[in-house]
Amino acid sequence: MHSSFTPPRQVKIGAAAAFVGSTPRAIRHYHEIGLLPEPERGGDDRRRYGYEDMVRLLWIRRMADAGIALDDIRDAFTPTRTASVSADSGDGIAGTLERLEDSLAEQEAELRRQRTTVQRMRAEGSRMGLLSDFVTERLKSLPEGSLRQADLDSLLVTERIFGPLGAAVQATRFIALATHPALREDSDRVDDAEEALDDSVAVDDPRVLQVAVERHAFETALQTVIEESGLAEDEDALFDAWDALHPATADDGEGDLDSGRREPDSMSAFEAVGRMPYAFSPARLRCVELAEELSARDSSGTGSTA
Repeated sequence: MHSSFTPPRQVKIGAAAAFVGSTPRAIRHYHEIGLLPEPERGGDDRRRYGYEDMVRLLWIRRMADAGIALDDIRDAFTPTRTASVSADSGDGIAGTLERLEDSLAEQEAELRRQRTTVQRMRAEGSRMGLLSDFVTERLKSLPEGSLRQADLDSLLVTERIFGPLGAAVQATRFIALATHPALREDSDRVDDAEEALDDSVAVDDPRVLQVAVERHAFETALQTVIEESGLAEDEDALFDAWDALHPATADDGEGDLDSGRREPDSMSAFEAVGRMPYAFSPARLRCVELAEELSARDSSGTGSTA
């Protein structure tokens, strides 16, 4: 079965603040100091936030939680974005993190979590260090620069919605792509085809089904690689490791990724999905639905693609 839920393409400042765990007042301050570009306004003259705005807000929140001053966060976002996260580090942010670690070292129990986060970020040389320990541990075997910033963005969003366990499971996908160049090329090709299904493409355009078939074929190939490379077994071990760290209680659902949430101000997965905007056209949403239908038919053994 597939969901008929349509995510918002843009959200107002209240929903944006609720998703990232901040406040509208804080977001307005980010605009005032140049930390976050002012977004477009709707017909009611209210700000509208899209996917890129939300990703940036999440990074700002993580860096602020680590004790980095807003001015230093703004400087960290100044360099141009690159395809590889290895280029995300620089002398400015490295110096900031070094000063922050020296300060945190003088405080102990209360600031221990902040210090650990900063140390991990310095060790990774990128914003990957701002993800939780459970996620970064899953990624530590990858060669430097093999992950893309878009990969980290996806993990950041997933961790916000489903917690560290959900993001660590999703990391399996990026590990497979990072270690199989041909698979990464196929992924880029299908991603580009989906992005081409913009608002100018009708829902019943033949290209929608064609791209859905391509997506389904790619996901099948990806899953095969995951199974054959042993990544699936590693993924199973993640659940065992999480259960050992966080014993289930009577209120937890069995196998519920949402129970893996760490942040105290978190919301339910349903609430989070409803507040995270994605600029998906109706044609692209239909493509996703068709790809899910193809997967469901494979699982049921019908083998039909009509």
